Amino acid sequence: MRRRGVTVILGALITALLAVGVMAAPMPYVVLKPGPTVDTLGSDNGKEVIQVTRTDTSKSAGQLRLTTVGVQNDVELVWAIRGWFSDQQAVVPRDVIYPPDQTEKQVEEQNEQEFQVSQTSAETVALRELGYPVQTFVAEVTAGGASDGKLAKDDVVSTVDGTAVTSPQKLTELIQAKPAGTTLTVGYTRDGKPGTARITSKDDGGTPRIGVQIDRRQPHPFDVKIDLGEIGGPSAGLMFTLGIIDKVRPQDLTGGKIIAGTGTIDDEGTVGPIGGIPQKLVGAKAAGAQLFLVPADNCAEALRNAVPGLPMARVGSVDDALRALQAFTTGGTAVPCS
Repeated sequence: MRRRGVTVILGALITALLAVGVMAAPMPYVVLKPGPTVDTLGSDNGKEVIQVTRTDTSKSAGQLRLTTVGVQNDVELVWAIRGWFSDQQAVVPRDVIYPPDQTEKQVEEQNEQEFQVSQTSAETVALRELGYPVQTFVAEVTAGGASDGKLAKDDVVSTVDGTAVTSPQKLTELIQAKPAGTTLTVGYTRDGKPGTARITSKDDGGTPRIGVQIDRRQPHPFDVKIDLGEIGGPSAGLMFTLGIIDKVRPQDLTGGKIIAGTGTIDDEGTVGPIGGIPQKLVGAKAAGAQLFLVPADNCAEALRNAVPGLPMARVGSVDDALRALQAFTTGGTAVPCS
């Protein structure tokens, strides 16, 4: 073989080897894929996902499925290229999922903490929907303060200027929404009897206050445990809330249908936005979902990534979600994403 031919062949071989090396080189990206869905009314790995004890529970004919996103950490160029051209996957910078100032273990621990908080909020909201509201009560009255002689220890504060007090945080927000020196009408219950007090807030370092220390309590007539390994983060809060309500109420929220959804939940019952909507929609459809509950702030993204045959309902709160389920399961139309 001539020298020139050998050179060409060697050059082609080296180029091919280099190309293989580049294709196999790790990239600073992760690939987001549709993850598994889990029926919060059913079981996972042989255990009930939501375990309710000390009260009667009911069985539903349908499903309430939480949705997840799978994260592929070790991404080679070939996988990144596939992800870029896929309508079911997303390629995002690794720093989006794993901030440079945190290790993977720290991110996992944070996700676990957020998961636990979402469970607590889900139980709080579900109990309120089931008739066991959070009570904001007076732990101590400041001597000489704005409420001295008007409120007393153990008073349960119910309203401020006619607006319901659903949590200690809500009470603080209502007081601080108006400038110091404002006279507020505070509704309360003392020894089982309702009353009202006119209290003028005082300036405390630039913050309006009424001179009480407050705390919270909520009746817990039954126990709730959520058993779901391998899943972290706060995005299952809405579906946990609905799952608890469905298990305790005799009525079947699902109407025998498969409902999927996502969204964070806070103690006020507000549904917050999450990430990975495109992948969660695909995963829900693959699981047979007939309706997807979308956080209101995710609706624009959900519409851009709509999956044929999967209607979407806009929900900004747990009450919105309950109304959507009622409408959908009785032949009506839930409020769509718009």
